[in-house]
Amino acid sequence: MSARLIKMPDGRLRYVDPDGQPHDPVTPVRAFPISSPKLGFSLLSADGHELLWIDSLDDLPDDERELIETALTGREFMPEIRRLVAVSGFVTPCTWTVDSDRGETRFVLKGEEDIRRLNAHTLLIADNQGIHYLLRDLTGLDRQSRKLLDRFL
Repeated sequence: MSARLIKMPDGRLRYVDPDGQPHDPVTPVRAFPISSPKLGFSLLSADGHELLWIDSLDDLPDDERELIETALTGREFMPEIRRLVAVSGFVTPCTWTVDSDRGETRFVLKGEEDIRRLNAHTLLIADNQGIHYLLRDLTGLDRQSRKLLDRFL
């Protein structure tokens, strides 16, 4: 018997391993969501144990790939900042207005420690509600955005 992934009536995923043993619910997780979002995925059991490693979703049949992509979309929410529109002040906490890949939004930055540098050009910014915003390329920011951001770095 071959392994397969099935969507249950309640919307959760079930993984049937090569021995025919069902595992449900399972949760797909990206290994490297920022640096390599297209490579490296795990199917985790309800107790957090890895049941299956997937090098690339392209290795899966179309229907199973779509199930995993849909589950990941529902699980992951990390807007990508394209431009800083305004900040309410240069002392934290302050309100940031940003243009992201999901539209314009406002959030409160509690402290400068909520801005984490992932590499030379990438930042991860957490708001006061725990939502993480990705700023993928500092060098790609417009001059005004960079000027605002430099006050916090």
